[in-house]
Amino acid sequence: MKKRILTYRKYIDFLLASDKQSDWKYIKQEHITQVAFFQHERLVHLIVTVTFAVLELLTVCAYVIVGALDSTLSFPLLILALLIIVLLIPYIKHYYLLENEVQKMYVQYDRIAQKAYEEEKLIDNE
Repeated sequence: MKKRILTYRKYIDFLLASDKQSDWKYIKQEHITQVAFFQHERLVHLIVTVTFAVLELLTVCAYVIVGALDSTLSFPLLILALLIIVLLIPYIKHYYLLENEVQKMYVQYDRIAQKAYEEEKLIDNE
């Protein structure tokens, strides 16, 4: 997913930077579709990330409570907390990437919409 979102955003940046004639109305519609896909991916990763964060918090709380009562039972909870944090960190990094790239795509959409408007205005004047 990381490669796909970065490749797509760079492709749109290339189109926006080039002076060649493009069908901006079509590009705008395609961009809306792609942004919707990435927003869905972002939502799924937000749910997964929050779930793992809550599990981490509950595991750490259980570790502290059980550790105060019986230290022999707290070791498995410590291992579980470490395993969850190992999974949580990549989820946070991936969600961060998705969030930032989708925000950049919103800016791209505004630029595409402006180019589509200018293209339509140019056609109307001819």
